[in-house]
Amino acid sequence: MSGIPDVRDGLTRQERVVLWLLHEIQRERGGRNVPTAMLWGRVCEHFYISPEELSAMLARLGARRSGTSGADEPAP
Repeated sequence: MSGIPDVRDGLTRQERVVLWLLHEIQRERGGRNVPTAMLWGRVCEHFYISPEELSAMLARLGARRSGTSGADEPAP
């Protein structure tokens, strides 16, 4: 059931968790960019997702800088 997008905003439960964690970690870091590896570690505390799947999700959500390598940090 978590794979079905919410009618209010079109986000799945997993996408919502990723965005919430991204926001929380960015706040902890004083507004600085969040390393993808750090975000992945926190996300895996809630559900398992491969690093590749997380990168694809961040790109789909617009949370990654374009034109950079896979070791990037999500944009603020």
